[in-house]
Amino acid sequence: MGAYEDIQARVEADGVEYIYAMFVEMHGKPCAKLVPVNALEGLMTDGAGFAGFAAGPMGQNPADPDILAMPDPTSYTQLPWQPNVAAMQCDATVEGELWPYAPRVILRRALDKLAASNLVMKTGVEAEYSLVVRNDDGSIQVADERDIDALPCYDARGLTRMLPHLTAVSENLNAMGWGNYANDHEDANGQFEQNWQYADAMTTADRLILFRLMIHTMAQRDGRYATFMPKPFSDKTGNGLHAHISLWTADTDEPLFSASDAATDSKGLGLSEMAYQFAAGLVAHAQSLVAIACPIVNSYKRMGVGAPTSGATWAPAYAAYGGNNRTQMIRIPEPDRLEVRLGDGAANPYLMFAAMLACGMDGVNNTMDPGEPNTANLFALSPAEIAKRGIETLPPTLLHAAENLASCAVLRDGLGDTRGGPYSEYFAEVKKAEFMAHHHEVTAGEIDQYLTLF
Repeated sequence: MGAYEDIQARVEADGVEYIYAMFVEMHGKPCAKLVPVNALEGLMTDGAGFAGFAAGPMGQNPADPDILAMPDPTSYTQLPWQPNVAAMQCDATVEGELWPYAPRVILRRALDKLAASNLVMKTGVEAEYSLVVRNDDGSIQVADERDIDALPCYDARGLTRMLPHLTAVSENLNAMGWGNYANDHEDANGQFEQNWQYADAMTTADRLILFRLMIHTMAQRDGRYATFMPKPFSDKTGNGLHAHISLWTADTDEPLFSASDAATDSKGLGLSEMAYQFAAGLVAHAQSLVAIACPIVNSYKRMGVGAPTSGATWAPAYAAYGGNNRTQMIRIPEPDRLEVRLGDGAANPYLMFAAMLACGMDGVNNTMDPGEPNTANLFALSPAEIAKRGIETLPPTLLHAAENLASCAVLRDGLGDTRGGPYSEYFAEVKKAEFMAHHHEVTAGEIDQYLTLF
């Protein structure tokens, strides 16, 4: 059975009437066309046409040919919150060739290269979000007016008040076959996290895009806004996107990040040498990787040093790794994977996974040593002590991070070339312009501080 016939059979069995043909641009915005199932054959054969320039940063101008988004049949998912609609993630093409500015294409090429070495990257994500309402003056506040505790994390009362939303999300996750296993109130007022089982990196990225769409849609139906914005409130913990990463063999599906026995574990965390080397690559290139993992101006308002007292941060401030220690950039929760805590809710998962893979594999290919794992509370150490230990502080702004990215050879190779040069340089230029646009905007805080000071 061909791809069209297979999808046609699934559409008929599911009672689906429309298909979202979807892709994301640089910022991770879900772009789609709604295709009726009577046009399914044309969609599967020819793709869905888009004016790429209008979609977002996709390396196009108004004179360029259309992007044709070609559906990936393996991504077919009926949407349980709108059961007459299914979604398929698409690979962007232009004039018959995969378009190198498309984030999903970038990850696909990185994973294909990994597969040539008989390796598969598996990932899971912790996607935090906030439920808010808009006030008449345009400001936002936590949607649950009773969610005002100073330490609301795991609060059963806050969880109970949001049960209709949380249980509906859980049911939808399970209906899609993702395996929801936890739902919790996170560290900020109005902040939640819902977890599903890990998978190969492409599947996890596809699912995260649908998860965000689902959460936005369900919040809107309830008269709320959902946001994955890294720092929606200056006095509350921001939204992270922790990534759990491991490598497996492609042919036999065997995990490669666990030490075979204690004698082979050089650092005492239960990891294999490959896992330590992968971690070393992530630490070595963190100054550039952060531009992809924390990609907007607001990201750097989430990062900083301080104990997470529901108003500070759970975001890493330093490029370091350690055991079950949440002050690290890389935490080892179990001896089978790395939890990379760098990313935030604005990250494009396709680009983030491709970038993390490039950095980690540079560590593996060059047998890098990450040094001894850190066991200290990094948030409690002085800057002098951090420097003495040889630990690097992460960049303070998007501009710093973008400049680092533009000069990083590993990410230049890992994200690939475009018709105008390396994608990493294109990304960096877009982000520098984004930073400058915000930098030139006069804020209310500046007026309050400076209007009568001089």
